[in-house]
This record gives sequence, C-alpha cells and structure tokens, in this order.
Amino acid sequence: MRTERSLTRPERVFARLDREPQRPAHIDVPSMSRHRIVLFSATLAFYAAIVWAVLITSWLVRLDWQLMFFRPYQQWPEVHAFLDYYVVLGQRGPTAVMVAAWLGWRSWRQHTLRPMLALGVSLLLLNLTVGAAKIGMGRLGPHYATEIGSNEMWLGGDIFPSGHTANAVVTWGVLAYLASTPRARRWLSALSAVISLGVGLSTVYIGTHWLSDVLLGWAAGLLILLALPWFEPLIARAEAFLFSLRDTALARYGRTAAEPEPAAVPAPAAPPVHRPTPVLRKPAAGTVPEEPAAVRDPSVVPRSARPPLHLAPGPHSARSERSPVTPGGSRRPPHSDRVPRSTTTSSRPLTGG
Repeated sequence: MRTERSLTRPERVFARLDREPQRPAHIDVPSMSRHRIVLFSATLAFYAAIVWAVLITSWLVRLDWQLMFFRPYQQWPEVHAFLDYYVVLGQRGPTAVMVAAWLGWRSWRQHTLRPMLALGVSLLLLNLTVGAAKIGMGRLGPHYATEIGSNEMWLGGDIFPSGHTANAVVTWGVLAYLASTPRARRWLSALSAVISLGVGLSTVYIGTHWLSDVLLGWAAGLLILLALPWFEPLIARAEAFLFSLRDTALARYGRTAAEPEPAAVPAPAAPPVHRPTPVLRKPAAGTVPEEPAAVRDPSVVPRSARPPLHLAPGPHSARSERSPVTPGGSRRPPHSDRVPRSTTTSSRPLTGG
C-alpha cells in the first residue's frame, strides 16, 4: 500500500508562498518623470525657505509665538481628548506596524517584496534625514522655550522638523505610492494628505510643536515620497537578491528532504552446501521401503511422535449414520423407510428397467 509523504512545516510555508504569480502584470512602478522632478525641486525650495525664515527670526517665528500664547488647547478644550488619540496616527511605532501589516499581506498575495522594501527604504530615509535635521538644528519646543521671540535654535532640542508630521506623510503616503491603479492612488493620496494635515495641526493645538515645525515636517515627508522612484532600481536588486537566497535555501532544503534513506546493506550469502545425493537401494522381499533421511520433509512430524487422540468411550457409528445435532435437537427429519448402509439386503433393486 502506497501512502503519500506528509509535508513538513517549512514545505507547507513555501507551498503557500508559491500560490500566487511571481510578479503580477498590473503593478505600476512610478518613474522619476519631469513632473515629479519639478515637484521635488519646488518642495526642496520650500524646505530651504522655512529653515531660512526660522534662522533669521522672521515673521514666521513671530507667528509661532502668537499661536503659542493663544493656547488652542484652552480655547477648545472639548476636542482635547480626541486629538490626543488622533496624534497617534503620526507616531512612528503604531503607524509602521499598521502599514507594514497591510503591505506584508500584499507582498504575500502578489508574491513580491517590493511593498515591504519600499516601506523599509522610506522609513530609513525618514530616520536619516529628519533625525539629522532635528539633531543638527536642536530647536526647543513651545513648552521648553527660554526667551520670548527667539527662534530657540541650537539649544539641544529635537522638534524641528516635526517627526509626527513627517512620519504621517511618509507612512500613509507610501500606501498611495504603491497603489495598483490611478484611481486608488488618487483616493489614497487625498486620505494621506488629510491624515498628515490633521496630525500636524493637532501637535500645534496640543502645544508640542511650533507651526514652523509642522510646515517643515510636511516638506520633509513629501521630499521622501517624491524621491522614492530614484530608489526603485535598488529595491528591484534587493528583491532579486532576496528571492535568489530564498530559491537557494528552498532548493537546498528540497534536495536534503528528497534524498532517500540509505538502504540496508544485505549480508553476504552463505556459500551453498553440496550434499551428496542419497543412494536408493532396493528393499529386501517382505520389508517396507524406508524413505531416505535426506528426502524427508522436516516439517512433517512422524506418526509415532504425535500425541495419542483421546476419544470419548462408547460405540462409534459411521459418519453417514450420524445426525447433526444442535443445542435445540436434531434438524434432520425422521425417515422410517431409510436403511442404513451397514445393513445387508438380499437383493439390490435395479434401476433403469
């Protein structure tokens, strides 16, 4: 009986990953078009203008102080509890987990690592650029300001640009960047814009950021999204490298799993024993010929060695004269005209006329 070999856990995982096509045809990889280059240049110029306006303590810094003294959280306290939770949509940890879960499912269904790699590249660029700007400029927030009217630069702070705002732009904007259709891209772009705008204004309402921090955070996140097509060749090479590693591991695992178990080495056969052929002699007259010892079957037990049969005492009749008996009595009907075979008759009736 032939039974199928049960798959191991790694084999089941690889089998589920191989259910979908390698690269679906509808995946649209954005390219660095002229329109995107123009937007990138304009956003970069806006980024530089915000930094310069803060450095020279221009009207933007005065607007920051006016909003701080206005204290929006005291003007509209009824929305404070809601905005405290809404700001979480710009926090890096929760948003990265939510977006990574969705993009991970897409990667598994489409059998491509591009969504996860694009998210990883965007978060890496976010940490490098925004983190370097925060540490380099060292601006203090509204709650830790030391001098009224100053730009609070190079005092050891880490709020310029706003990390919540830039993270909201990047994490939710990646969903629009990786959309499969133009319609989905438009809807997701609008959704990410609304979320990032709300997160930035919520930080100003709570008082954790200046308005100029939020403006620079929007520009920093948008620069990362616009620059992602430049990293598409790197993402493609990384995806091909990871798939080659997976194929190598799968082939190696399959080869070791498919190797048959070593068969048992048969023991060397014993050399055949040549026995002399027995010589049959003609028995003497009046004697019973005896079977040679070499011809006898060893499985046959001699009659003399069998145990004696213990028969019940009493007269024994022939088998034909017996009537089958059951616990309920005999089932054979009585026949008065039947003559037993042992009874001798004077003459046998002739048949056939």
